[in-house]
Order: sequence, then structure tokens, then C-alpha cells
Amino acid sequence: MPRGEQTTKKGNAASMSSSKQHLDTGQTFGVPQAYLPAEAAAEAGPLSRSTRDDAGRKRNTSYPPAPEPLPYGVPDNHTHLDFRDGSVHVTVAQALDAANAVGVPGVIQVGCDVESSEFAVRAASEDPRVLAAVAIHPNDASRLAESDDLDAAIARIDELAAHERVRAIGETGLDYFRTQEPGRPAQEHSFREHIRIARKHSKALQIHDRDAHLDVVRVLKDEKLPERVVFHCFSGDADLARICNENGWYLSFSGTVTFKNSTDLREALLVAKPELVLVETDAPFLTPHPYRGRPNASYLIPQTVRFMAETLGVGLEEYCRTLADNTERVYGAF
Repeated sequence: MPRGEQTTKKGNAASMSSSKQHLDTGQTFGVPQAYLPAEAAAEAGPLSRSTRDDAGRKRNTSYPPAPEPLPYGVPDNHTHLDFRDGSVHVTVAQALDAANAVGVPGVIQVGCDVESSEFAVRAASEDPRVLAAVAIHPNDASRLAESDDLDAAIARIDELAAHERVRAIGETGLDYFRTQEPGRPAQEHSFREHIRIARKHSKALQIHDRDAHLDVVRVLKDEKLPERVVFHCFSGDADLARICNENGWYLSFSGTVTFKNSTDLREALLVAKPELVLVETDAPFLTPHPYRGRPNASYLIPQTVRFMAETLGVGLEEYCRTLADNTERVYGAF
């Protein structure tokens, strides 16, 4: 999640621009009923995304049509069901029903602070199609350190991590795009503490790495790691993919791999070991082509999976099975 891009509780968040890509992403169907404007709720959700892009232009906040269902179920490795985009309020059950209808049988609901991490645990406890990840986002870590609240927040994450439905600690890591030098020591402290929590509870580690590849790798090599490490929304190049291959770290690709300007990501996908690749939405952000900039949701996973399979030149059902097997190896069964 691009945390810190003007996101506020019951307020604003960031956006993406438009793009083009040439690969066929399959037949499309209608927008899921729950995502139509007629389903809008009167009250705002816990978090909301801005209706304007970074240039101040009004975004298209209508949800894209559902893609053709996948031939074999592939879970969404990273999403934010508590984050609202546009006027539509979708319940957890409605979001999961829409995803299930196109071959996305489950999701990893990811926390970014104490409140959203507690939401993730509740959602995972109430619906068997949800598993939880809990953490303090690196940009939040910097802000919490300023008020001396970071260690207390990390302690709460440690408590939540003991829950059986929590299968990952994340998203945690380093973000040098939104946080400047004064806030980076707090990020690294938080990152190392989250690694300790993941190891203590034998959970996977979900990493947020933005413009910080070298330092993320440095910290990972410094620390004793949990068995499973995932680069959420992988944003590196082929060289970083090779480092992941060498260390057995997973690469989770989002809709950004479909963007016209994402040549490095596609090269990384081609280099990555197939058994280390995952797929995610990071919804409501990072909507795949041709819907870049519009709201994202777990039901759009097939759009990205088809693109990845075509890029690699492999059969779709075979690739779906690979992604599903990888997901279960990281997080366990739903």
C-alpha cells in the first residue's frame, strides 16, 4: 500500500495515472453488483482515497468490469479491504463474493497500523476466506516515533501476531520515497522489530520496499529471518530478482507489472524463479491495465495473472496452479 500519499482516516489518499499495454487480458464481464454506484453507503469507510489525482484532475472512481474467471483459483496475496475508493462501500463478504466469482478464493488482508491490523484479525476471524497480516507501515513508523508511540504500537503488533489467523507480519520495511532522512532510523528500527516478531511467531514477513532496495537487502542480510520472506508489490529490477532467487525470497507482483513503463518489472518477472512468484492487488491501489487510475479490488487479480502468464509464455491454468501452490506454501491453507 502506498501509505503516506495523503491518506487520512475518513479522508484522502493517493492516485495513479493512466497507461496502455498491448497484451490481451481476456474477456470482461459486468461490474460486480456490490461495486456499482447504486450500492453507495451514506457513511464514509475507515479510510478513503482522493477523488483527484496528483495533478488535481478528477479521477474516474467507477470500478472496472469483472474479468473472465480464472481456470484455477489464485488468492490475492495483499489487499486492503478496509480502504474505500470513491462513493461505493463494499463489505468484506461482498468483496470476497465478487473475487470468488472470478476464481480468487481468498485474500491476505494487510494491516498498516494498529487499527487496520486489528481490523485484519477480525476479518480473518469472521470469514474463512481471509487471512491476516499485521504491522506498522514504515511511513507510520516514522510518524509514531515523533510522538514516542512507536514502541507501544509494535508491542500491540506482537500481541496480534499470536493469533492463529495471522499468517504474516507486514507490511513493514523501508520507504525512502515518502520519508526523508530524519525519519529513516525509526523505519529501520521498526523493520528490525517486525522481523523479530515474524521470527518469534513463525510468520511470513511481508516487506514494503520503496526506493530503498539496497538498505532493505542490507537489513535482511543482517538479521536472522523467518522462513518465508515476501517482497510485497515487488518494485525492483532483474538484479534484485536474482538476489531474491539466491536467498529464497518471494516476489509478489501487482498490477504495476502491466503498466507500459514497467519494463524493469517485466524483466524481473522473467528472471524470477517460478516457485518464488506471488500475485496481489494492493487494492484499492495499482489497478492493472487498461484500468490504471480507477479503483482496484481483489476481483481484478485475473487481469494481472493473465498478463503474467502471457509475458512468460506459459499456459494459464498451469500458471494459476503454480501461483496457488506458492501462496499456500507461504501462508498455509485458508
